[in-house]
Amino acid sequence: MSSSLKLGITKIGDLLLENKITEINEGEDIANMKLTIPPYQRPYKWLPKNVIQLFDDIAEAKNENREVYRVGTLILQEEDNKTIYNIVDGQQRIITFCLLLKALGIDEKNTFLKQPLANNHHNKQNIPDNFLTLKRRVNNIIDVNEREKFLDFVKKNCELIVVITEDISEAFQFFDSQNVRGKKLYPHDLLKAYHLREMNDLDILETEKVVKIWEDLKQKKLSSLFSEYLYRVKEWLRGNRAEELTEHNIQKFKGIRRVDNFPYAQFYKGALAYSETINFSSMPFVSGIKNLKSFQLDTPIIAGKAFFDYAKYYYIILEDIQNNDKYEGYYINDNKIVKTLDLPVNKNGVGNGIARFLFDTAILLYVDRFCPERMTKTDQEMLDRFVIFAFIWAYSLRAQYVNLGWQSAQNYIMKTIKAGDVVNSFNVYKIIAESDSPVSLLRDLSDEIKIIPIDKIRKMPDKIDDREEDGTYKFYHFYFKDYNFLEGLNE
Repeated sequence: MSSSLKLGITKIGDLLLENKITEINEGEDIANMKLTIPPYQRPYKWLPKNVIQLFDDIAEAKNENREVYRVGTLILQEEDNKTIYNIVDGQQRIITFCLLLKALGIDEKNTFLKQPLANNHHNKQNIPDNFLTLKRRVNNIIDVNEREKFLDFVKKNCELIVVITEDISEAFQFFDSQNVRGKKLYPHDLLKAYHLREMNDLDILETEKVVKIWEDLKQKKLSSLFSEYLYRVKEWLRGNRAEELTEHNIQKFKGIRRVDNFPYAQFYKGALAYSETINFSSMPFVSGIKNLKSFQLDTPIIAGKAFFDYAKYYYIILEDIQNNDKYEGYYINDNKIVKTLDLPVNKNGVGNGIARFLFDTAILLYVDRFCPERMTKTDQEMLDRFVIFAFIWAYSLRAQYVNLGWQSAQNYIMKTIKAGDVVNSFNVYKIIAESDSPVSLLRDLSDEIKIIPIDKIRKMPDKIDDREEDGTYKFYHFYFKDYNFLEGLNE
């Protein structure tokens, strides 16, 4: 560690009301400090949903009687005079805590927000909007004593880890390393910590077994499962755009807690309990019935141990549908379309990756909704027919764009592309989620998916019938012709 680097902690009350760092380098405090926002800082971009999430997290920590609630990291650059400390990282959270203290009635001692901020539309809009949002939330705490207890918890129990350095380049280097190291793993690691806290009813050995199952999974793939696949599918099947899974929107993976007693929560907890009771009994063996599935992508998660089972369940399904080995796997085996999509010519590049992602996620949602644990011949035939529709839908987008990016893909799913510009623009995820059987789904897709005129294809290979040595067709375009979804091709 650099000799100029100081590490410590600070309570929110000390930092913003007493102008001091509570403890630095396991020693004394730093008093009479002036916390500043330097000109290079980005605007304040937190939205009402972000500040309410922070408020609710603090309220939950208070209700759990937690002695310390760590709310993040603050990186500061100390100027030569030892009194001015520039915020390098943590500005969004610091401004939000200032707004929260103001909403709780603390204004005069809260001098941080009285410094001039950059005159931009983010600051001018988000700061007053978020203050009013927090003010309304505080006003919902009717009991004055409860409001005072909440304020006391914010001041004395909410803490920040503090990193201080005199060297601005070192401060930025530390900031970059923090963000680069944690960027992909942060959301699912936070979820792990959250759901472990919800398992306080399990003994140590049972908890260790659950954690080992999680740790045995490849962490990069696990991160991708949540940040890319499950998060995006959850948003798209509800008709929303999928931006990025972050610490601010992971609540959709927090789910229903043991203490939640709302009617909808009782229903889903009851469904989980029933499926586990059946599956862990002798009934499936004796009666010959299939095991009951405990999860569905378009339903809430049950917090605690069930979350870890949920993660492993979808991890295995995703691996299965992405493995086209002839002798392994359960759902996709030696599929000729997938063999073509697996060729390097159809996998390289951003556009091909996006199309394959849409293809895989559509199959993931179908398998989740309609494929039983023991597939019958009819189940497999229905899945094979769906794979054709999923391919035509996903690769209609790829075929019509030379340079395909995520913005175009989201527009394609949301059907916000100008009518007539792109064929087969619709939200396949909503159609899957709203179908009550494979038969009705395939019927709806037969109506929805249209034939593509050949003049819409941006890069048509000279010979779409070319094959590899094993008979695999080289270009995915062949299957548009093979399944009669290509119009105007001269034979």
